[in-house]
Amino acid sequence: MAESRNGPMPLAEARARIVAAISPITDTQTLALPEALHRVLAETVTAGVDVPGADNASMDGFGFAAAQAPADGARLRVVGEVLAGHPFPARVGAGECVRIMTGAVVPAGVDTVVMQENTRTEGDDVVIERVPARGDNIRPAGEDLARGEAVLGPGHYLRPADIAVLASVGAHRVAVYRRPRVAFFSTGDELRPIDGPLAPGEIYDSNRHGLAAVLAELGMEGVDLGVVGDSRAALAAAFDRAMTADAVVTSGGVSVGAADFVLDVLADRGSVDFWRVAIKPGKPLAFGTLGDARFFGLPGNPVSTAVTFVQLVRPALVRLAGGTPAAPVRFTLPTRTDLRKKPGREHYLRGCMAFDGAASEVVAVDHQGSGVMRSMSRADCFIVLPADCGDVAAGTPVTVEPMAQPVWGQPAPPIA
Repeated sequence: MAESRNGPMPLAEARARIVAAISPITDTQTLALPEALHRVLAETVTAGVDVPGADNASMDGFGFAAAQAPADGARLRVVGEVLAGHPFPARVGAGECVRIMTGAVVPAGVDTVVMQENTRTEGDDVVIERVPARGDNIRPAGEDLARGEAVLGPGHYLRPADIAVLASVGAHRVAVYRRPRVAFFSTGDELRPIDGPLAPGEIYDSNRHGLAAVLAELGMEGVDLGVVGDSRAALAAAFDRAMTADAVVTSGGVSVGAADFVLDVLADRGSVDFWRVAIKPGKPLAFGTLGDARFFGLPGNPVSTAVTFVQLVRPALVRLAGGTPAAPVRFTLPTRTDLRKKPGREHYLRGCMAFDGAASEVVAVDHQGSGVMRSMSRADCFIVLPADCGDVAAGTPVTVEPMAQPVWGQPAPPIA
């Protein structure tokens, strides 16, 4: 079992090792464009048309040749009207203009559009009160995308804006990577279904429902294996069912208690790459291999499960799905109160950002226990304290990592 001789592995090293160990899924499927939202593109899509397809007006107004209106007050005769989808059939000649609407194709003989607000109409003529520069208010053909240009490439996570861009070039079907299948279960004799009664010493199984939710949010195909009791036989049977997945995520049973068997069974059924990470909460975390699946054994305390999933498992699953994990967005804010900490592990306190006019600060939620899931529910950020720091006085700038993060990074634009 690989682990630093000096103790738990630093979080940044653990994250880098995990992501580097992940082999992205290469299986693909072709989907209709509306079904591809929140999937990872597996091909380079090139534009089959110019976008826009022709020079068109970006404003409602009047189109004319700039040479025909050399100064403010120029008068031109209106010879027609051009609407989007209805091109003008003739050339606009000397001393003439056309009324043109936003999105309409610019007729031959027109190189400039004046906004309607800068004109006045007198009979069949229009007077241009403020002459624009030549070419103003015209969007050239191919301004957004040119025919043959690469639009998006493999590894691009498809957001709503991407769907719109692909639709604009007529990409009605696209190849995407298969969703990862992620098996997950909770361990513990004390866990009970949330729709039943509790006996003394029993608790509801919250971690499994939290894992199901974050996997769904990521777009993974979750395989719920339920609750597994604290015995080697039960864990071995669960591991055998789980190892056909692409990844396995468990909660509980990875510490050194008398009923913590996950590491032993994993070592029998697969391999343990490393165990323990220098993070609080979440120190007892196991990463390894189970059959063809990558294994993540998370600690059982609810906050520890949530924090380690966000910091270590989520980037790995993004990589597994064929995407690029986004670098965490962080900034500094002064802490409103004193923060207690002992040097040794990187701390992830749950906090709330306060923005009040020119003053901004962050405040830790009132209970930081690793078993108090309410602290995650109430928080909108992590307060990240480095491993080597001690107590932090009120007013000191601290690192803040918002809960709302860009999970999927985007690869460099493809080259056509």
